[in-house]
This record gives sequence, structure tokens and C-alpha cells, in this order.
Amino acid sequence: MILLQLIYSGIALGMIYAVIAFGYQLTFATSGTLNFGQGDALMLGALVGLTLVSVGVNYWLMIPLVCLFGLLQGSFVERIGVRPAIKIKSEFGWIMSTIALGIIFKNVAENIWGRDDLRFPSPLPEAPLQVFGANVLPMELLVVGGALVMMLAVEFFNRKTIFGKAVVATANDRDAASLMGINTGLVITFSYALSSLTAAFAGVLIAPLTLTGATMGAVLGLKAFAVAIIGGLSSGMGIIVGGMILGIAETTTGFYISTGYKDVPGLVLLLIVLAVKPAGLFGKTAIKKV
Repeated sequence: MILLQLIYSGIALGMIYAVIAFGYQLTFATSGTLNFGQGDALMLGALVGLTLVSVGVNYWLMIPLVCLFGLLQGSFVERIGVRPAIKIKSEFGWIMSTIALGIIFKNVAENIWGRDDLRFPSPLPEAPLQVFGANVLPMELLVVGGALVMMLAVEFFNRKTIFGKAVVATANDRDAASLMGINTGLVITFSYALSSLTAAFAGVLIAPLTLTGATMGAVLGLKAFAVAIIGGLSSGMGIIVGGMILGIAETTTGFYISTGYKDVPGLVLLLIVLAVKPAGLFGKTAIKKV
């Protein structure tokens, strides 16, 4: 039953990785760029959420407010750090800009909330539930359910709404979408806003299970990037599978071998995938016309 409990915890952790990785996928699809400050968007979402809860805002009312903050933060990153690089077609400009903005956000957070990790009160009972003989925290169930709802909502938006179809069209062929009258610049801004929204949402989901602080996003963002590469930047299913693989690998390794080695299996898997299938387990290799 210990193994089953580790698998449950690994799935919850993996779904958080998947939600953050989903944000990488959103921006890569529309602009071919990645927001390397995704982890910092998660951190800011968690800290803003903690502040709102501390002043008396109900946890469930706080979530849409944090999501709105994520939208604004992502739009700011695209406008300041990514759009200028895309305009001049700089291959590395957006990489350095998003990393620099992430460092700035971290420093701002340290000055506002301090360097110490803070406790985020859980909105659900902390007594574990019995599921098939293993203990599961109610908050872990909320993490899995919330992550799935978020990804399904974005998928529904892309498939069923006019603006969502514009996002898909831009992802398929940005030049053709522009010729059809679609404002691709606005679509790219929206993809960054949506990616930061998903990260901020992940922040308030995971915060009650861990400590909240200015440094919490760095490792989560890096591992989510590994998940995006393992699963494939073009596959939503790959993101989910990759997240669960990494999450379960970490929890089982940490228990059966040592917590000092829990990060190793995911990184080893990343190296293997890059060597054998660079597009990811579920990704499609892009063919460039010359």
C-alpha cells in the first residue's frame, strides 16, 4: 500500500508539472517561443493568493482573482520581453528577456514577501482519505481535478470559440493566419497571458501542499520544462503522461532510494528522450520547407 500511496502523490505532483508545461506548449504553438519565467509566474500566483487569503478573501473567490493577475502578468512579459525579440527576429532575445524578467520577479517577491518560506492554509480538511487502502490528501485530489479541468477548459476554448480557432490557426501557420486577417500579434499576447494564468492557477493549487516563497517556482518551472520536452511540445496528452511519469519517478525514488536522488530519474529520462526521440514521446517532428 505504500507504493500505491507514492503513486497517488506522484500523480498529484505530476499534474502540477503538466499544468505548467501546458503553458510552455501554449506559447510555443503560437510563436515558437517559450516563457522561461513560467516558474516565477507560478510563484507570484501563490504569493498573491496567500496575500488575498491572509486579508480574508475566501480561497475559492481568490482563485479567479489570481487567474486575472496571471493574465496581466503574462501579457506584460510578452509585451516587454518577447514582442521586441519577435519583431527583430532575434533567436535568443526572447530567451534572455524571459529569464531576466523571471529574475526580476523573484527579486521583487523577495522584497515584498521576504526570503522565508510561508505556510499557505489549506481550504480542505488535512485528514487523509482512504482510496483503495492508501491514504490520499483531499488537497491532492483537488490538484488532480483542478489541473484536468484547467487543461480541458483551454482545449474547449480552442476548439469551440472564435478566438480559440484564431489561436489554433496561428499555431498551424502564423503567416497564413495573418493573411486571413487574424491579428497574430494579439493571439501571441493572449497565449502568453493564458500560459501565465495556468501557472498562477497551479501555484494556488500546490501552495497548500508545500511551503510558499520566492524560490518555489525555479525548480518547478525547470521540471515542467523537462516534462514538456519528454511528452512533446506539440502534444497535450504527452504533457499529461510526461508529468505523471516524472511525478511518480520522483516520489518512488525519494522513498525507496534517497530524497537526494529524487531528481535524477526525470533528468535521466530527459536525456534519453532527447537522444532517441527529440520531438518527445508523443510529439511530431516538424518538417521545414526550404
